[in-house]
Amino acid sequence: MRVILIMLLSICSAFSLSASSIFIPMDHSQANHLKAYGIVYWALTQEVPVDWLLNYRGGSFLCQYQQEVENELVIRGVSYEVISDAEADLVATTIASPSSNQDLMRLEQFPRIAVYTPKTENPWDDAVMLALNYAEIPYEMVFDDEVLMGELPKYDWLHLHHEDFTGQYSKFYVAFHMYSWYQEKQIEYEETAKKHGFSKVSEMKMAVANKISEFVAGGGFMFAMCLATDTYDITLAADGLDIVGEVYDGDEIDPNAQERLDFSRTFAFQDFKLVLTPWEIEFSDIDINVSERSVKQENDYFQLFEFSAKWDPIPTMLTQNHERSIKGFLGATTAFRRRLIRSEAVIMGENREDQEVKYLHGIYGKGFWTYYGGHDPEDYQHNIGEPPTDLSLFPNSPGYRLILNNVLFPAAKKKKQKT
Repeated sequence: MRVILIMLLSICSAFSLSASSIFIPMDHSQANHLKAYGIVYWALTQEVPVDWLLNYRGGSFLCQYQQEVENELVIRGVSYEVISDAEADLVATTIASPSSNQDLMRLEQFPRIAVYTPKTENPWDDAVMLALNYAEIPYEMVFDDEVLMGELPKYDWLHLHHEDFTGQYSKFYVAFHMYSWYQEKQIEYEETAKKHGFSKVSEMKMAVANKISEFVAGGGFMFAMCLATDTYDITLAADGLDIVGEVYDGDEIDPNAQERLDFSRTFAFQDFKLVLTPWEIEFSDIDINVSERSVKQENDYFQLFEFSAKWDPIPTMLTQNHERSIKGFLGATTAFRRRLIRSEAVIMGENREDQEVKYLHGIYGKGFWTYYGGHDPEDYQHNIGEPPTDLSLFPNSPGYRLILNNVLFPAAKKKKQKT
């Protein structure tokens, strides 16, 4: 079938070669938004620069015509248009107008991607890995060994799997400590900690969190969802403190841990209160947990903020979408309490009525981080042991688009407009 499609495309090559550019719309006319990101990433690996048209038809893409790019677009089922030089110049002129809230970012170098994930199999999936696999964007898996051995500088973009950085195994002891996957995870973590000279898993996770912080400070891009968001910040603030219950590490919690937290070390949150009860599946008051929420599923939406494309290109890139109101979804960490977010962090999406922040971003040192609350944008309440979401059923998912915006973000450079 692939060969037949390419042969059919070759028949039309005379027209295609006379045209100038390939335009990939990202508004409601796009048949497969998620695979469009994979096409753009693939083009970058082939040294084909791509222009990201911010706020233009849902954040569309434009590149010089290449037969190979068109072949891939057809094979992967992504909508596109072949347009002339004059049409491409008109798009650029429209975007450059001072009266338009639009801009053009040149994507040139594909980011090297790593996903921080355990080697043992988890009974839950990860939305970012699902998105990368479906979009056909390559990545490598790393975990504590690779981080502690200093391998993060090999990558440009790091996603934190749904990891509990406090070393409390997601506080799943009561519900799941008799399950084989929980026991295997505990054995793996304890053996890795011992191998690297740590007496406790919590101490190893603290060292891992600090290595990731160094990666971001040095210019890396870090993206986290669900439990990895608040537990990562909690761990940074608790450096050198014992906030782990005896059932998880064999000794008592530091009774003065709350007063000794160092909020100057965190990325996104400050002044939060720890939940130190080892049986309660909450880590602090950062997360607005399910029992507190009054919103019903059918009314659960969060709104993306609109930013100035010409003056605030980073949050503009991260919020590109064909929808501005996005379906909410739950997770071990569902949403963030607004009053606990640092003033320098940029809130990009929230449920304004309930003051629930869902999507935020910031700068740390020379690098950038993004936090996205919830587990799976297309599965409202994904439970442990359920099958992973089939993204072929959701090729136009606005919630998943936010993940893939972050994947392309490191490749962007502002392009100088023609005068």
